[in-house]
Amino acid sequence: MFWGTPMHLPCYGLHRLLLAAAMALPWQAGAETRDSSWGLYVGKYHDAEPAGAIAGTAHYTEHYMLALTGSTTLWKSQDWPIALELDGMVGQQWGQASLTEVAVAPAIRWSGFPWRDVLRTDLRLAPLGISYTSEVGPMERGANGQGTRTLNFLFIEAAFSRPHTPEHEFFVRLHHRCAIYDLLNSHGANGEDFLSFGLRFKF
Repeated sequence: MFWGTPMHLPCYGLHRLLLAAAMALPWQAGAETRDSSWGLYVGKYHDAEPAGAIAGTAHYTEHYMLALTGSTTLWKSQDWPIALELDGMVGQQWGQASLTEVAVAPAIRWSGFPWRDVLRTDLRLAPLGISYTSEVGPMERGANGQGTRTLNFLFIEAAFSRPHTPEHEFFVRLHHRCAIYDLLNSHGANGEDFLSFGLRFKF
């Protein structure tokens, strides 16, 4: 059953680049183009990257996370079912270790699925962000026993809501921390991955 270091400068440089790119987007004025949300999700650790979880090859460990998440819409296209959001989270992990994680990332939301009038289905993707943990977790240490608290934050999410209550979303999120193929460190550890389920409330 499902339930049962000194590498900060590259991250800060990446953060400034993402912020500059977001500021360059053609912003829309008016409160109707902006919405915010908060939510909760709980996840269980697995030993594969997001592609492995999707393919069903992941193995799960008795390590968990409970997270509070929030987001706001930064930009929304008038012609396409696409939006840019800023997503943040604060989570507490327990099981193999007890530690806190905070993370933030810009996320693209795609809402163009043809069955939207029956079941609103959105795909959210955040490939580049920043994640910081209060300590290096045991699953994030390489063969040398070393790891990095600051890593890239990535998530892939499918969100579902009923057409008449779009402000209430159920979502499935693949929560991923990584060194971007050893770009942020050379310890050789994958990072952390959680298959998560949550609820989001828009306002």
